Amino acid sequence: MEITKIWNSIRAQFNKLANYFWTMDPIAQMQLEYDRSVAQLKEGREGLEQYRGLVERVTRQVKSIEKREQMLVVKIKTYLQMGDRKMAGQLAIQLEETKRDLEENKEQLTMHEQAYENNLEKIKYASKNLGKIREKIKKYESELKMSQAEAEIARLSQSFNFNITTDFGEIEQVIQEKIDSNRGKTRVAVDLSEEGLSTIRSEKALEETVAEDLLLRFESEMGLGQKKIEEPSLLTEKTTL
Repeated sequence: MEITKIWNSIRAQFNKLANYFWTMDPIAQMQLEYDRSVAQLKEGREGLEQYRGLVERVTRQVKSIEKREQMLVVKIKTYLQMGDRKMAGQLAIQLEETKRDLEENKEQLTMHEQAYENNLEKIKYASKNLGKIREKIKKYESELKMSQAEAEIARLSQSFNFNITTDFGEIEQVIQEKIDSNRGKTRVAVDLSEEGLSTIRSEKALEETVAEDLLLRFESEMGLGQKKIEEPSLLTEKTTL
């Protein structure tokens, strides 16, 4: 009783392990089963070839016995025509035994032929089904890869919505914050660069005014301003002469 429980427990663990491998890579498991079936089919075909050899051997025996039967019939007729009934009788006994052998071999041949045809049909059917299974494996493998790709695309599409709760959304928020920070620094730098600009402009205007006043004073002291006024009259006089 205890041994049975232990065995059932072990078998259950093996079943769990098998189910784990089945779910991990079902295509590989299908391929493994396919390869096993192909190997078994190959063995069956080899066995069928050997069995066909037996059928051919029995067929050859039947033909040989038929020839012996025909020869015995001819010999019996010949000895009867010769009047040698004793020899004809001995040959008749051999003929009877030959007929029994022929009947037995024909029965065996019929049985072997039928068995061969049945197994041949089974192997042909198995080969056809294996071909279909091979195509199914290719189809399922393609569909499985496609479905995995579609699932991944769907997952990425959801992430590309940039929802704040997703990793992409969090990354985008960080980037936007950095952009805002950089723009803020740039604006501050621009605003700071404009500080004192009006003072500089005022000072520059003041300098220009002072310079103009000094220049006028210099011209006055040097009499350059008067010269500028008189020069046009001199030019007029020269033009009149």
